[in-house]
Amino acid sequence: MSDPQVTPVWAWRHPRPERVAGRCIGRTDVTVPARRAKRLARRIQQAARRHGLAKVVHTSPLQRCALVGRYLRRWGWTHVRDPALLELDFGTWDGLPWSDIPQAHVDQWCEAFATHAPGGGEALQSLLTRAAAWKPTIDHAVLVGHAGWMLARRWAHQHPQQAPQQAAQWPAPPPYGALWRLP
Repeated sequence: MSDPQVTPVWAWRHPRPERVAGRCIGRTDVTVPARRAKRLARRIQQAARRHGLAKVVHTSPLQRCALVGRYLRRWGWTHVRDPALLELDFGTWDGLPWSDIPQAHVDQWCEAFATHAPGGGEALQSLLTRAAAWKPTIDHAVLVGHAGWMLARRWAHQHPQQAPQQAAQWPAPPPYGALWRLP
């Protein structure tokens, strides 16, 4: 059920980064080709014009999101880099090929999906809390974020009292460049 008092956040997932296939990527600062970032920035700019959105974009500080914000800033937007929009911290796993992470460690995380901190990083419960608590500076905020953050924001709104207990409960990520209107 939708709350009429809640204005949506216009959240785009960052463009597809390079050289991430098969790797555990959270806070590893991977590169995005400039043409992909510019293309997404153009789509955001068009949506803002069409829907009367303010020219303010919030992004994670990681370059796969921030590069889109830098293009928008060149075109007259205000760009706010916000660490609260960071992806899940996978600790020592971050950046490694999944095949290098012992299966027993992945299984431990999957069994206590919300509370186990993978690689000693951040537990999903922390990301859920962080995503739910994020307050935009304006109504109908525009942001460029990460799949994990976007999923956490949606989950926290749809299931405010219940974190996922197993990995199988967690939904599939949005495609790169996808737009979600989040509460």
